[in-house]
Amino acid sequence: MLHRAQWLLLAALLFVIVTPRALHARDGDQVHFGKSITVGEDENAGDLVCVGCSIRVEGTCGDVVAIGGSIMVDGTVKGDVAAIGGGILLGDNASVSGDVVTVGGHLSRHPNAVVRGDVSEESGALLVYGIFLVPLLPLVLIVALIVWLIRRDRRPMPTRVGQP
Repeated sequence: MLHRAQWLLLAALLFVIVTPRALHARDGDQVHFGKSITVGEDENAGDLVCVGCSIRVEGTCGDVVAIGGSIMVDGTVKGDVAAIGGGILLGDNASVSGDVVTVGGHLSRHPNAVVRGDVSEESGALLVYGIFLVPLLPLVLIVALIVWLIRRDRRPMPTRVGQP
């Protein structure tokens, strides 16, 4: 089941990279950075991706992915729901045709919520740190090396006393 979550995470990241053209398409796919997405009760939307923000679905949409934010579903999702670094709340009227995956967040599911795919919850702060900070470790080490090299060159050279 974790294997499936990894593929869903990879697909979400590729979706964010490949679809910058659909930044604010109301009836189509939506990709937002820092601005929450809300699909009203009588609205239809395509796939929704939100980085650093939250998604609220009361209408109908395709896949839903939030990175660093939460997802609240009280409508119909015709695909998968994935939250990385945030929680998922499935309300009384929630219907998800695909999988529900939360990594580093909490899953809250109403007893009447319908999920036709697999449900996977991988929580814990250590997991979130591993996802976001471990890939940054080489960059941090390079910056630390540069700072160390600059500071080393600023030290005054010792002078020899008594030599001409």
